[in-house]
Amino acid sequence: QGAATTQEFYAKNSRWTEGLISASKAVGWGATQLVESADRVVLHTGKYEELIVCSHEIAASTAQLVAASKVKAEKSSRNLGRLQECSRNVNEMAANVVASTKSGQEQIEEKDTMDFSGMSLIKLKKEEMETQVKVLELEKRLEGERVRLGELRKQHYALAGTYDAAEDGEAKPAPAPRRGILKKPPLAQKP
Repeated sequence: QGAATTQEFYAKNSRWTEGLISASKAVGWGATQLVESADRVVLHTGKYEELIVCSHEIAASTAQLVAASKVKAEKSSRNLGRLQECSRNVNEMAANVVASTKSGQEQIEEKDTMDFSGMSLIKLKKEEMETQVKVLELEKRLEGERVRLGELRKQHYALAGTYDAAEDGEAKPAPAPRRGILKKPPLAQKP
């Protein structure tokens, strides 16, 4: 819009263009990860949860791509309409992958039904306590992983947009700021 040539448009809107390209690459990367995860699950070396995470990542990246496209596109643009329709299809397919994954996972887990009929009262109580210990351990580990995920996301957002052009033409992240530089000075002590 408003630029004489395509080259001038991209030169004028380079930051937006980089965001659009980044969102496109994220969709492609997510699709690649989904295929690789599916291969691992079929070979019994992967986890069903990987498929779910990849599906969510593809849907989120597609939404980012549409949002980035809307910034510069005309509201009545036929291409934008097609992109939005494709985005809806991607979301629907991602939801289908998640539903199919959960269904397959449930079918496999149904085979492992628990039979406690032959256990004594004491054995049942011992098993119950051991299971409670495992639940507490898993909850602690889950909380730790949630904190780690939050820190990873913070770092991702901090690095997003702070890329330097490398000598070979590829982008690489700028060095992260050192924590020592960002520390607040010590408070003055009262005499």
